[in-house]
Amino acid sequence: MSTGGRVVGTSVRRVDVDKVTGAARFAGDLREPGMLYGQVLRSPHASARIVRVDPTPALAVPGVRAVLTGADLDPQTALYGHAIKDRPIVAIDRVRFAGEPVAAVAADSPQAAAEAAERIEVVYEPLPGVTTLAAALAPGAPRVHEATYQRGLFHGLGEFADEGGNVCYHYRVARGEGRAAFEAPGLVVVENEYTFPAVYQYAMEPHTVIARWGSDGLTVHACCQHPYLVRAELADLFGLPLAAVRVIVPYIGGGFGSKSYTKMEPITAALARKAGAPVRIANRVDEAMVTTRRHNMRCWMRSAATRDGRVVARECRAWLDTGAYADNGPRVAATAGDAAPGPYRWDAVAVDAWAIYTNTPPAGSYRGFGATHLQWIGEAQIDALARAVGMDRLEFRRRNLLRPGEEVRPGGKPLDADLVGDVERAAAAIGWGTPAGPEVGRGLSVGLLAAGANPVSVAAVRLQADGTAVVLASTSELGQGARTVFAQIVGEELALPVERVRVMGADTQFTPYDRSTGASRSTTLAGTAVLRAAVHLREQLLDIAASRWGLPASALRVRDGAVWHETERLTYPDLLREHFGMPGGELIGRGEVRPQRGTGSFAEGPVFWEVCVGGAEVEVDRETGRVRVRRLASVADVGKAINPQLVEAQDEGGSLQGVGNALYEEMVFEDGQLLNGSLVDYHVPTIADVPDEMVSVLVENADGPGPYGAKGVGEGSLAFVPGAIVGALAELGIEVTGLPLTPERVWRRLRGAGDGARTDMHVEIRGG
Repeated sequence: MSTGGRVVGTSVRRVDVDKVTGAARFAGDLREPGMLYGQVLRSPHASARIVRVDPTPALAVPGVRAVLTGADLDPQTALYGHAIKDRPIVAIDRVRFAGEPVAAVAADSPQAAAEAAERIEVVYEPLPGVTTLAAALAPGAPRVHEATYQRGLFHGLGEFADEGGNVCYHYRVARGEGRAAFEAPGLVVVENEYTFPAVYQYAMEPHTVIARWGSDGLTVHACCQHPYLVRAELADLFGLPLAAVRVIVPYIGGGFGSKSYTKMEPITAALARKAGAPVRIANRVDEAMVTTRRHNMRCWMRSAATRDGRVVARECRAWLDTGAYADNGPRVAATAGDAAPGPYRWDAVAVDAWAIYTNTPPAGSYRGFGATHLQWIGEAQIDALARAVGMDRLEFRRRNLLRPGEEVRPGGKPLDADLVGDVERAAAAIGWGTPAGPEVGRGLSVGLLAAGANPVSVAAVRLQADGTAVVLASTSELGQGARTVFAQIVGEELALPVERVRVMGADTQFTPYDRSTGASRSTTLAGTAVLRAAVHLREQLLDIAASRWGLPASALRVRDGAVWHETERLTYPDLLREHFGMPGGELIGRGEVRPQRGTGSFAEGPVFWEVCVGGAEVEVDRETGRVRVRRLASVADVGKAINPQLVEAQDEGGSLQGVGNALYEEMVFEDGQLLNGSLVDYHVPTIADVPDEMVSVLVENADGPGPYGAKGVGEGSLAFVPGAIVGALAELGIEVTGLPLTPERVWRRLRGAGDGARTDMHVEIRGG
C-alpha cells in the first residue's frame, strides 16, 4: 500500500502543540459551576489510634460547606486498593503513616478550606510502629495491619501466601539446583548486601481531582494514568454500576507511575458527595510526596561463575518497603524478582522478593520499577565475577547473555531481543576499549523489564464526512507522545497526513476500554488496537469503492486520502457521499487486543521484555567525591521507531531520571516522618546535572508484538543507569552497595569510613 509518503518511521511534529502555546488544559485549569475547594488534614503520627475527631470548629469557619471524617464511612466498604483492599478513604479508627488523610474540608475558597482543616480537633493515642524494614521484619514486631483483607480488583498475581507478620506479598523464582549449585568446586563466588532508597517520582503537576455527583452518577476529572481502573474502583467503593461512573482525563503534566491506579479520587468523590457540590482537591508537592513514592529496598545477593567465565548460579533475597498500604507493591516485588537474575544463562536461580508493610507513606509504581531496584545490584556482581576471572566485562557478557528465544523466567515468554548486539552498541557509544582519562571509568548495564501489563485494549476510528479521522482511545497523554503515535498509525493505514487525524483524550463515557497507561504498553497494545481499527475502516472504504466500480477490493489501494484504481480515484468524502447518499454520515472502525493464548496473566507474560541496556562514562573528583557523568548511552531496542524523535526524547528523559536515582534522590525519613518533603530539600536533576553527552541508540529489529514490529520503550533507559554508573565507579576501585551516590557518600567510601563504606564485596575463589 502506498500512502504517497510514509508517516510511520518519521519524526512528525507532535499533535499536542497546544502544550507549548499555553492552550492546553490540565486538571488544575478546570472549573465546575458551584465548585468547592478541598483541603486534606493529614496525620502527624506514623502509628496511632484515633480517639476522637471533632469537626465543629472547622464548620464554624465562614465558607466551609462540609467536613469528611471516618465517622462518615462504613469500615467494611470504605476500603480500596487495586491489589489488596487495605486502604480507607480517610482513616477510620487508626492512622498508619505520617501524612495519612484523617479528614477533608470543602469550602468556597482554598484559604477557607486550609484554615478549617487546621481547626479540626483530633485526639490521637500514639501506638508502637515499624518505620523501617528492619523494624517491620524483627521478631514480634507490631503489625501494621491486624486484619486480613480482600483481594483487589486487579491483583493479577495468583494466590496470596499468608506469611503473617508484616509481609504483604511474596514472589519466588526458582530453577535448577538452587543453593546446592554454589557448593561445586572450582567456582568464583561474589556476595554482598545492598540498599536502595525511597525515591519520589516527581512530576511537574501534582495530583489534582475534581469530582461531581449528579442524577447520572459520579463524574471525575483526574490526572490519572489508568482511567478505566479508577472507574472500576470508584464504582466498587460507592456501590455504583460502571456506567454511572465517568472518568475524564485531560492532559497530564507528567506521571512516571505516580498517577497509576487510584490515588486522590476516592477522597475527592466522598467529600463531594457529602458537600452536595463539585469539589476539587489539588495536592501540593509535599502532599504528593506522601501520597506515593518508589519502594526503598534491602537486598542480599550472591552469584557464582566458573574460572573460565561461565555463570553458574545466582541467589537473591530482596525486601521492598511498600509502606502502610499495598498500592502496587505486590507487582513491584514480582517484577523485581524477575529482574534479579538478570538476562544470563544461569544453571540455577533462587530468588525471593517480599513486599513489606511499614508505617511509612505507601509506595507504588515508578518508571522501570523492579528492574531499577535490582539491575544495578546484579550487574555489580557480573562485573565482580568478570574481574575475578580476569575477563573483560563486555566479553563476559557476550559469553553469558541469553539469546533470542531462550527462557527468561520459567513459564514466561522467551527472550525477544538481541541483547548481545544491544550491549555491543552501548559499549561502542561510550568508547569501550579506547584510552580514558585519569579518574575516568566506564560501565555497562544489561537487564530486562517485564513489560506490557495486561494485554487488553480497545480502540475506534471514526471517519468524518469531510475525510478527517477521529481516534478514540483511552490511553492517557502524559507527555510520552501517545496521541502523536496513534495519529501516525492511523495516517499510515488510511493514507492521511497527521494533520487530518485527531486523537481524543480519555473519557470513559466515550473512549473505549484500555487497561492502563504504563508498563510501556501504550504503543504496543493500545497502538495495535488503533491499528486494527484503522485497518477495519480501510477495509470498509475499499468495499464501498469496489462496489462502486464493480471490482474486487484487492484491485484497489488507498493513497493521499482516496481509494485508487489505476488512475481513477474516489476521495473519502466522495465515498461517504456515495455510501450514504448525502454529504453526511460516518464510518467507524473498531480494533481490539486481548490474550491470544492463555489468560494474559503475569505468570504467562510479559507481553514483551523491555530491554534495559546502556553504558556510562564518569569522572570522579577524589577530593570532593563528586561524580560527573561525561557520557551516557542508552539503547532503545524499540522494534520499530514509529516516531524516532519521540523515542529519543523518551530515552533521554528516562536516562536523566536514572541519573537522579543513581546520584541524588533519596527520601529521608526519621521515625516515619519525611524530613525533605520539598523540592528545596529533595534534589531532582536540573539542567546543571545533565551529562556532558547523551546518546540514544535506536535498534529496529521489528521483533516486537506491536504495530510494524514495535515494542515499548522509555523505562529501560532509567533502569540501566544506576548499574552503568556503579560499574564505572567499580572500574576506578570504588565499590558501592547503596544509592544514591552523593558526593559525601562517595567521599566517605574513598576514605573507608561511615555511610557509603559498608561491607566490601565478598569474593571467594574456590579450589578444584
